[in-house]
Parts: sequence; C-alpha cells; structure tokens
Amino acid sequence: MPEIAVVTDSCASIPKYILDKLNIYWVPYYIHRGKEVLRDLVTVNREGFYRWLTTAKELPTTASPGPGDYLKLYRSLAEEKGIGEIISIHMTSKGSGAYQAAVSAKMMLQELLPNMKIEVIDTLNVSLCQGWMVIEAARATLAGKPMSDVVGLVRSMIPITQMIQTADTLKYLYMGGRIGKAKRLVGSLLNIKPLIGMKDGVIVPLGQARSRQQAYKKMVDMVESAVGYMGKIKIAYVHAAAREEAEIIKLMVEERLTCVESLISELSPALGVHTGPGTTGICYFPV
Repeated sequence: MPEIAVVTDSCASIPKYILDKLNIYWVPYYIHRGKEVLRDLVTVNREGFYRWLTTAKELPTTASPGPGDYLKLYRSLAEEKGIGEIISIHMTSKGSGAYQAAVSAKMMLQELLPNMKIEVIDTLNVSLCQGWMVIEAARATLAGKPMSDVVGLVRSMIPITQMIQTADTLKYLYMGGRIGKAKRLVGSLLNIKPLIGMKDGVIVPLGQARSRQQAYKKMVDMVESAVGYMGKIKIAYVHAAAREEAEIIKLMVEERLTCVESLISELSPALGVHTGPGTTGICYFPV
C-alpha cells in the first residue's frame, strides 16, 4: 500500500479492474430521478440506467459529491489506513462542483489533522481524460514517486489530454445545461453527427459529419493531425450503451496510430445523463 492515496470520483469512468489493481479511491456522484436519489455506480448500474434513459420523459438531474462526502473518505484514509498524503483529481470545475467540494473538504480535514498533505487538482476535463490522469498518478505512487513528482505528472497531462466525442443527438447535453460553446450545433439536421471536445474546461464544437462512420474518420484524422501518422498514444474508447461502436473506432484508430495502451470503458450513469445513450468517443494523450 503506497503512502500516497489517489482519490477521484465516479465520473472518471475508470473500469473497476483498474480501480482495484491500482488502489484508486473514488466517491460517487448523485443522480436525482424523480424522488429517487441514486448514487452513481453504487445504487445504480450502467446497463439498467441506460435502458431506462431511452424511455425517460424527463431528464434526471445530477449533483457532485459534497464536501462531507470527500471529508469522510479523506478521514478514513488518514485515520484508518494511516495515509499521510492525498492527491484528489477531479473533472473540470467549469462543469461540476466536485473540485470546489474537494477543496472545502481539504480545508476541513487540515483543521482536524494539520499534518495531512492534500493536493486537489482541477483537470479541466472529464471522463477518461480525467481518468487517465488518475491512472497515471496511481501508477506513479505505486512506483514510489514522491507527491511532488506525481502532482507534476498530472499537471503536465492537463494540456495534452484530449477528448473527442460524437452522438446521435446533443439534446441530453442541452437539456442538462452542459452544452458549453457547442450550443450552435444543437439545431443541426437529424442526420448530422456533431463532434465535440473540451478546451479550457468547457465543451467546444469540433465539427460535424453526415454519418457515424464519417464522424469516426474525422476523429482519427484529428488525432493523427495532432501526433502524426503512427504517433504513439495512450487511448480510451468511451461509450454509453454503444460497445460495438467503440470497437469500430478502435479498429480505425489502430490502423493509423500506435496505441501504447488502450482500454474500452462505458461512461458512468452520472455522465450518461448528459451525453445520452449511443454516445461514443475517445480520450487520449501522446506518449
């Protein structure tokens, strides 16, 4: 067990086998569905939620963990596991209150335990872009790197870790108020597949295509343009109830790029509320 604990939340959408293998700790988001309050990936699973979401007449709302949620985990790590240092890594503060909640929890804990060292990081990203930073941080702690080096590693990844995503519709992002600067794409014709990404922590439009296949080709073109033909990357293929589509993107990417490491992951329900079923995308960074 490393002396540094790496903490994140459910929206990082990291596969469970990786969470377990790398000793990554996480806190669930909340989903409000009518009068129900669900805890992301705890009291609601992906398969059942996405099946229900296609029939929903009203979109659920989501809420980030509160300071008390993070404080409870931080205290447990300090008092029960003897952890002296914590690195807490969160999605963009421009789209969620998780980062600020974690900062508040840090201040509360340090009043109780002044010797605790806690670094809270705003990734300015989401999904497996956030997830990759968590994964690499956890690997570095297991390798015995000091906290300053691990924090430096994560911060160096923030400007180079990129998301490109497409969906049949942007209505879920629009209805959930997470559309950012991509609002102008909402009125596109039904047969147009929008491409979106993130810049400085805000969703931005990257273009559009007339079919999923064309959208996937544009994704690959964008990555190749960024890192060069057969450039080396680590990549996650993400989806919401669209595993077969993620596999198609994977085949297209690996024809033209060198994937040093890749994984496929389904978005957590708290993210899927905003993207909608059928969403597919990639989260990558150059190696």
